[in-house]
Amino acid sequence: MAASVDPLVVGRVIGDVVDMFVPTVNMAAYFGSKHVTNGCDIKPSIAVNPPKVTLTGHSDELYALVMTDPDAPSPSEPNMREWVHWIVLNIPGGTNPSRGKEILPYVGPRPPIGIHRYILVLFRQKSPLGLVDQPPSRANFNTRFFAAQLDLGLPVATVYFNSQKEPASKRR
Repeated sequence: MAASVDPLVVGRVIGDVVDMFVPTVNMAAYFGSKHVTNGCDIKPSIAVNPPKVTLTGHSDELYALVMTDPDAPSPSEPNMREWVHWIVLNIPGGTNPSRGKEILPYVGPRPPIGIHRYILVLFRQKSPLGLVDQPPSRANFNTRFFAAQLDLGLPVATVYFNSQKEPASKRR
C-alpha cells in the first residue's frame, strides 16, 4: 500500500467517503500559510475562505474537486453524511480550482459538535463536463455516487483535515 494512503485508512477517509485508490496526482492545499496535511487541525476561523489548491497533471487533462464532511452533524451520529462544502469541475491540470467551473460555492467548516473531518477529493475527468446541476441539498451528499454519475472513476488525490468548533472567546 502506498505510504501516502495510510493516513486515509487510519482516518477512515477510505471506507467512509472513497474506496481504496492509488494517488497519481500531487495536490497541495493551504489555508493562508497553513499547509493542509492528512489529519492536521484547521480552525474554522482560518478556513472561512476556500483553500488555495494546486495540482500537478498535464494541462490537457481536466479534474474535478469535491470537499465534503462525512461527520455531519456529529461524528457519533453522522446522519447527514456527507455534507458537501465545495464542488469545482473542469480544472486544467497543473493549475488550481479558480481555473475550473464552480458548481457549488465554497462554504467553510462549521462543525456544531465534535471533531469533523473535511476531505478534499480530486478526480481526473475523462472529458470536459458541460451542464452539471448543483446537488439538491448539501446534506446527504455521496461522493461515490457523484463520481459514478459523472463517470469519474476513483480519486487521483485526497487530503483531509480535522476541525472543531472554536470557543467564542478564541474566535478572531
